[in-house]
Amino acid sequence: MASAWWPCLILALLSGLAASGFPRSPFRLLGKRSLPEGVTDGVEVYSTIINSKVTSRFAHNVVTTRAVNRADKAKEVSFDVELPKTAFITNFTLTIDGVTYPGNVKEKEAAKKQYEKAVSQGKTAGLVKASGRKLEKFTVSVNVAAGSNVTFELTYEELLKRHKGKYEMYLKIQPKQLVKHFEIEADIFEPQGISMLDAEASFITNDLLGSALTKSFLGKKGHVSFKPSLDQQRSCPTCTDSLLNGDFTITYDVNRESPGNVQIVNGYFVHFFAPQGLPVVPKSVAFVIDVSGSMAGRKLEQTKEALLRILEDMKEEDYLNFILFSGDVSTWKEHLVQATPENLQEAKTFVKSIDDRGMTNINDGLLRGISMLNKAREEHRVPERSTSIVIMLTDGDANVGESRPEKIQENVRNAIGGKFPLYNLGFGNNLNYNFLENMALENQGFARRIYEDSDADLQLQGFYEEVANPLLTGVEVDYPENAILDLTQNTYQHFYDGSEIVVAGRLVDEDMNSFKADVKGHGATNDLTFTEEVTTEKITLWNRAVPSTFSWLDTVTVMQDGLSVMINKKKNMVVSFGDGVTFVVVLHQVWKKHPVHRDFLGFYVVDSHRMSAQTHGLLGQFFQPFDFKVSDIRPGSDPTKSDATLVVKNHQLTVTRGSQKDYRKDASIGTKVVCWFVHNNGQGLIDGVHTDYVIPSLF
Repeated sequence: MASAWWPCLILALLSGLAASGFPRSPFRLLGKRSLPEGVTDGVEVYSTIINSKVTSRFAHNVVTTRAVNRADKAKEVSFDVELPKTAFITNFTLTIDGVTYPGNVKEKEAAKKQYEKAVSQGKTAGLVKASGRKLEKFTVSVNVAAGSNVTFELTYEELLKRHKGKYEMYLKIQPKQLVKHFEIEADIFEPQGISMLDAEASFITNDLLGSALTKSFLGKKGHVSFKPSLDQQRSCPTCTDSLLNGDFTITYDVNRESPGNVQIVNGYFVHFFAPQGLPVVPKSVAFVIDVSGSMAGRKLEQTKEALLRILEDMKEEDYLNFILFSGDVSTWKEHLVQATPENLQEAKTFVKSIDDRGMTNINDGLLRGISMLNKAREEHRVPERSTSIVIMLTDGDANVGESRPEKIQENVRNAIGGKFPLYNLGFGNNLNYNFLENMALENQGFARRIYEDSDADLQLQGFYEEVANPLLTGVEVDYPENAILDLTQNTYQHFYDGSEIVVAGRLVDEDMNSFKADVKGHGATNDLTFTEEVTTEKITLWNRAVPSTFSWLDTVTVMQDGLSVMINKKKNMVVSFGDGVTFVVVLHQVWKKHPVHRDFLGFYVVDSHRMSAQTHGLLGQFFQPFDFKVSDIRPGSDPTKSDATLVVKNHQLTVTRGSQKDYRKDASIGTKVVCWFVHNNGQGLIDGVHTDYVIPSLF
């Protein structure tokens, strides 16, 4: 399997729709001008709907905008959408007066050439360009005849990543005009169950947000709806400008009864791994800081402010040093030092004294930091069970010493030797960010761009918080060779608190009978192994005539054709389909040496009101309400139990007071439920006789 299991497609093109020769309309879905309410330059946008469906951390988003040209001549209308850089476009269509023109989604390089060719020929084309910290902007314009309606529909998808203990879905809201029907609808389905769900907007007060926002979650389903009225969109009571201008963010997390969760769909699997409660692994950090002349002023001041905050967060078992590079290289200390209170106070004094100097010697700065980490390990200056990290910050390209990017990459790769990760932070836009990113990725790290805004110091601190708490090092996720055909990345230098490891792959056989995953890593105190198992013994799921067999020893979810089956280790199996119809099969385990009783399964129905009135069978005939009356309570043949008369279905029956166990909430001992027992195998209560419902086999 290719490393990009979900291909990153970022360009949509439409050919055959002439769009030249007309003045450009000021209307944009996400434009930069404030527009009066209603018709603007003859063009009215009357609907913008963002519909998001998230299943198992994977988001499918559809942005639909509808407009009409009310002028007496043709107008050019533009459609802009800002989407996360980690997302990829899967479809785009234009519909004009009921005729739909599909887009051709191309990969980046091919798309750019085709876009330029289409524009030169006066054809309609859409292009994705970078836009801000987290976003890319998709833009397309089209000529719309007088009186015509146009509908823009963009579909993009994204795998949500866990960050600081939450999954985040980020939507940019910027209509800059009043829209009669503006709506965000998000439905979330997580087989593990949702533990928290929240939504917030940066552009609106909490009071106003509360009246336009609804959010809820229960079990495996969550829902968020944001529907501001025209009055709620106004920037002031009489304004025609919209206050919807900023970020709308949905965050949630899932229940974690075990560190891992395996989900199988149509012969593919996704393995989520996020253990909790592990102690933090001590770390040795080499901060490699660019102090060249271009860092002078605000950038260097923000860097120092961030470093001072980072020093406040360092733990006493950590080790650190500062390596400063300009035309040459200098260090705070000759060796790594422990983050004791005394050393941290001295480090703060040093950071405050940092000033800018001359050129930019990235190569020697990085090699000095890497050498310092290697030497500390070799000379046993740091704990054996600790990890090393290089964090470099620069705002420019190398211009002294070794300045060839490919040679610097080679030198750094050879020096690190795969032993620890490198994280590169690029300050501003005047640098070769691709070089920083490639160098970080080939050394098991990643790069981040730090934007030259007022919060740059918070951006730096926020990055550090992501890597501040490693829980495991040298993580390997192993699967049986004969079980897996293709696999995404399954080795990681670090697992950080609040994040998640995701491995996807394809099974050799869709009907495979066994599956096992071992996650191994080095913890703060010992080596750890987490095993996810699916074996061939206990649970068989049938897809038509094809069986798949699993075990009660693992937590696993299987989804196919609208059906979801979730097995919770040694507890229960939850079967869901349709509009929330759910059954629970509980595994009741008894004392192994019990002379009579054996383990048994209990079948329970959740939300039975969703069942059809025609549902029948031994249980189904009671899913809908029925009339009954209990009267004449009297002593029974057993002095401890009362008898009574039950009138039901035109039958008069004698029933006896007793109790039964409900195991839905407590699978081990259950909950006592008082009830009336019907005699003679339910005769008179059930339709027919009990033998009508006895079958030799379920299959």
